[in-house]
Amino acid sequence: MAFCANCGAQVQGAFCMRCGTPVASGAPQQPQPPQPPQPQPPYPQQQQPFGQQPPNYGQQPPNYGQQQQPPYGQPQYGQPAPAAGGMEDNVASALCYLFGLITGVLFLVLEPYNKNKVVRFHAFQAIFFSIGAIVLNIGFSIVFSILRHFLPFSMWMIFSLASLGLSLALMGGWAFLMYKAYNREMFKIPFLGDLAEKQA
Repeated sequence: MAFCANCGAQVQGAFCMRCGTPVASGAPQQPQPPQPPQPQPPYPQQQQPFGQQPPNYGQQPPNYGQQQQPPYGQPQYGQPAPAAGGMEDNVASALCYLFGLITGVLFLVLEPYNKNKVVRFHAFQAIFFSIGAIVLNIGFSIVFSILRHFLPFSMWMIFSLASLGLSLALMGGWAFLMYKAYNREMFKIPFLGDLAEKQA
């Protein structure tokens, strides 16, 4: 006895008498009962533990080929790194001229600035510049004190203006040296700069 694959009725012959579906010859076919729906699991699927993600074979990491940024607070390549004491070289070099002889000697004693060749050069140049300015002022004052007793008042006024011009020139040179040092320029005073470079 054969059964229709479409409606499940018994078939006698080559066609179903109920729906007209042709029935293949051969062994009788049993109708397939409908499959019940599969129950869904009441619990969620197990996830991968944190930090143990499956490897992605053949895939590139998201930052592949991109330049890695250094951590915050660390200098980038090609930029001047701050000194170990927290002050950059150009700031320390400019401060060598702040109080002349005093700050020059101070930066030759303090670490790590006393091991920096650039800072040592500016410290020695500040010391030599201060000593030269002091000697020049003392010598000009002595000459001016001697000549003021022999020269008339008009010549005495000329020497007073020359003394004022010398003081302004020394102050301008002091400011110029600080500016050059802050801009990372190795400006050397004639003769004194070469002497400072040898000492550094």
